[in-house]
Amino acid sequence: MSRRRFKTSGSVARLVAMPVTVLKKEKNELRLRIIGESHTALQVLRERLNGHKDVDYANYFPGHPELDDPEFYIRTTSKAGVQKVLNDIIGGVASEFDKASL
Repeated sequence: MSRRRFKTSGSVARLVAMPVTVLKKEKNELRLRIIGESHTALQVLRERLNGHKDVDYANYFPGHPELDDPEFYIRTTSKAGVQKVLNDIIGGVASEFDKASL
């Protein structure tokens, strides 16, 4: 008789709060401090943003691991507002994880 050790259906995604401080906000530039976040989420966000046709540059700066929270910088092209591009990317990543199941 075979027993399953893991639940094989159902959603694994859950809402996670990510405190953010806005350091600079202009139409085409945004600099954020993301409180308590690691490389994992920031790397995914950076890769997706840099792959977007309206993003000129996106990167994060981790700072000192014991003293600083990472800062994220985004610059978009003149035709796309940075807030719209960021919301589109975050929504896309969230929907991918929302569909995940085990």
